[in-house]
Amino acid sequence: MDCSICSAMPYILRPPRNTICGACYEGARTIIALTNKLDTTIDKGSDKPSTNPVSSSNSAKGFANALKWVKEMKEVEEDLNERINYLSGFADVFADQIHTDIQVQPGNNQPSIPAHRALLAARSCIFRNILDSDECKAPPNQTITLSELSHDELESLLEFLYSGNLAKEKVEKHVYALSIAADKYEIPFLQKFCEQHMLGSLSSSNALDILEISDTCSNQSLKETALNYIVRNMEDVVFSARFDAFALKNPHLTVQITRASFMDIRNRRAAGV
Repeated sequence: MDCSICSAMPYILRPPRNTICGACYEGARTIIALTNKLDTTIDKGSDKPSTNPVSSSNSAKGFANALKWVKEMKEVEEDLNERINYLSGFADVFADQIHTDIQVQPGNNQPSIPAHRALLAARSCIFRNILDSDECKAPPNQTITLSELSHDELESLLEFLYSGNLAKEKVEKHVYALSIAADKYEIPFLQKFCEQHMLGSLSSSNALDILEISDTCSNQSLKETALNYIVRNMEDVVFSARFDAFALKNPHLTVQITRASFMDIRNRRAAGV
C-alpha cells in the first residue's frame, strides 16, 4: 500500500490515496499516547489521574502536542548541555591544580594529590566532617589520607568528584574500588554511576565480584540481580577458576548461592519446567 508518510515520494499522493501504512499508524498512536500521557496524567486543577490519556479530543491535536513536546525536550537538552559545559570548569581546575588547598594521600605512602576543601565537602558529608575536624582546620595544604585507595584509584575518585563523569577505561579498571569508596564516603551519585556500570557489564566472568561488592556495600538490588544471574548461569560460574577463591573468602555468600540455586530448581519442578 502507498503510504503518505514513509513512501519514497509522499508528495505525489493525493486524496483519496493519502493513506498511511500499518507501521506508521501504530507509530503515530504510540507517539500520541506518550505525549498525551505525559501531558494529562494528572488533570489540571485536580489530583485525580487521567483515566483516558488518549481521548478523541486529545488525539485530534496529538501530533501538534508531540511536536511541541519534542521542541521543549530539545530546549531542555540544550540547557542541560550548557550547564554541563559551565560546570566542567571544575575538572579543568583539578587538572591544572589551580589554587588547591589540601593534599589527599592514598595508601602505601604513594604521592598525594592536590585538591580543594570546598569541593570535597560539597560532594561528601563524610569529607565535610573530616575537614571540619580540628586536625584539618589549619593550615592550608593539610593532608588527609584515604589509605584504602591506590594512587590511580584516588585520582579517578577525585576526577569523578570534580567532573561527575569518568572515562570508560578508568571505570572498568576501578569500578569496584570506586563503589566501595562511594559507599564509605556517602557519595550517592557515584554509587549510582558504579551500579549502572556493573549492571551493564554483568557476565559470568565478573558476577562473583559484583556479588561480593554489592554485599560489602549493602546494595540489595544489585546483590539480587547478581545472585539471580549466577543461579541462571550456575555451571559457568561454579566451575570457573575464580569460584574457589571466592568461596574461601565469602562462605556466607556461597551458602546464599547454594540456597538460591536449590530454590530455583524447586520452583522449576513445581512449574513443570
